[in-house]
Amino acid sequence: MFVTLGGAVTTGGSGYWERVWIGLVALFFCSAIAQARVIEVNPSNYRPLLRQLTGGDTLALLPGRYQRGLPIHHLRGEPNKPITISAADPETPPVFLARRGHHTVGIINSAYVTIRDLVLDGQGLPVDGVRAEGQSDWAHDITIENLLIRGHGHDQQRSGISTKCPAWNWVVRDNIILGAGTGMYFGNSDGSDPFVSGVIEGNFIADTIGYNLQIKHQNRRPRIPNMPTEPTVTIIRHNVFSKERGGSSGPLARPNVLVGHWPLTGPGFDDTYLVYGNFFYQNPDGALFQGEGNIALYNNVLVNRLGNAVRIRPHNDVPRNIDIFSNTVLSATVGISVRSRGEDQKDTHWIFSNAVFAPTPIVGGAQIDNITDNIGAAVEYLTQPMARAGKMDLFPKPNTLEANESARQRRPTFLDAERDFNGRKREWRYRGAYSGAGRNPGWSLALERKPHI
Repeated sequence: MFVTLGGAVTTGGSGYWERVWIGLVALFFCSAIAQARVIEVNPSNYRPLLRQLTGGDTLALLPGRYQRGLPIHHLRGEPNKPITISAADPETPPVFLARRGHHTVGIINSAYVTIRDLVLDGQGLPVDGVRAEGQSDWAHDITIENLLIRGHGHDQQRSGISTKCPAWNWVVRDNIILGAGTGMYFGNSDGSDPFVSGVIEGNFIADTIGYNLQIKHQNRRPRIPNMPTEPTVTIIRHNVFSKERGGSSGPLARPNVLVGHWPLTGPGFDDTYLVYGNFFYQNPDGALFQGEGNIALYNNVLVNRLGNAVRIRPHNDVPRNIDIFSNTVLSATVGISVRSRGEDQKDTHWIFSNAVFAPTPIVGGAQIDNITDNIGAAVEYLTQPMARAGKMDLFPKPNTLEANESARQRRPTFLDAERDFNGRKREWRYRGAYSGAGRNPGWSLALERKPHI
């Protein structure tokens, strides 16, 4: 073994192995530094440098108005060394202005890429903010974080963030999407291009024309190298979904959130949606949440003084394994409705430990240990249920939403089921999204991003 140190070549002797070790460590850190470049760019020079990024690199975008888009084409980081594209200073994020005929952030055949701390201004043009392009074979291990997406409301088909190719292991976190046609749209209308093993968390999506979030139903899953084949979960947690204003009515009306069924055979058949810790608010022309397939819906707060709250029903197939528990629901019509096609439902639909206030609180399913009443009676149970978001407080009054813990027949083991809406350890004697009574120790329900818990 030969190591060059200060111009000398040594093969042994006193301190030889110590010098070898020092040399190897130095080489390791030099290599790591070389592979983890931070490249500062501006609106005039970022495009050619973007194409040169490799695993571990960070493209730091200086403040300014970027008018030539952000093409993430054939960029591939590594599992522990993603390519990062972000604001040089998150306090003064760069603004990407939409161009006609081009989605602002276009992703094609890319993996292990993080995009964060940007503003995407659609300028009312018929384009998407972020889109995994249709001509792409795949896009996986993509993180979209802390973007402000505005001005993408040209029509209901325009999305803040969308995928139109097979996509897996996406993390979509802490974004704000305001007034888009559709906030987030994952998958394709014909059931192709599956969205698998995603995490959608901490986002605030408001005043969309169509869905705040839709994940489409899935056909038989294509065989693509490295795409998960074992059962996975897609997590939707700690988001704020509001359709108080701006939504379509009549035949074009949409729920705040809709999740479609998983593949009916083969890989993905046993995948599950975990939907928890979210605040769903207002929809004058649709439900707050609609879904089919395998769903666990828990620890959410759902308020719709204008219509329905939860509708589990056939859409492109049927509901299968359904667990709805520990939610606090206020609805002007139906609180929770679960139905399948006819009476021949293969899987049991469980509805338990919820607090539901509506003229028709619960319809269908196996109902256990819920507390229900009319929406007008919510003032007897909750601190300030009739106020608007920002002043509303649905924390239980003392001795109102407690039941005998020993009567609980379902023992859910889903991720974070033991934590309430505030992230506190749950005492199962409390019904609804919160564990406790009296003064709310957590976040006040508001139209903003929910703080991390």
